[in-house]
Amino acid sequence: MKKVLIVYWSGTGNTQAMAESVAKGVSDGGGEAVLTNVAGASAAHVKEADALAFGCPAMGAEILEESEMEPFIASLGSADVEGKPLGLFGSYDWGDGQWMRDWADRMKALGARLLGEGLITQLEPTEEALGKCYELGKNLAA
Repeated sequence: MKKVLIVYWSGTGNTQAMAESVAKGVSDGGGEAVLTNVAGASAAHVKEADALAFGCPAMGAEILEESEMEPFIASLGSADVEGKPLGLFGSYDWGDGQWMRDWADRMKALGARLLGEGLITQLEPTEEALGKCYELGKNLAA
């Protein structure tokens, strides 16, 4: 059984709903979903996982949340994520998704095996967006 670590930060609950949908997909796909707010996550947890999913909404000028998520991502090195399947997800209010493209590039540079280019949804996730998160979870568990 694959252990899939799902780490997220959510200010309004939108990204949390996406994280919960990823976790459901992991469980239904036969994996062990470990869902945690970024405040409870560490590089050691990442290193122990077989697959990863990280979620964060766009903040400010299309950047990751600066007080918790950015420091967490910055703490990761190639040894933590190299070769691991990784899905990224998050919500946004305005812009065109540049924060997600930048984040995907960072994770690829560390050697993570990105599944897609990141799932984004504007504001509250639709049923379609939650369905894509669920499918991401199933793919991570496979």
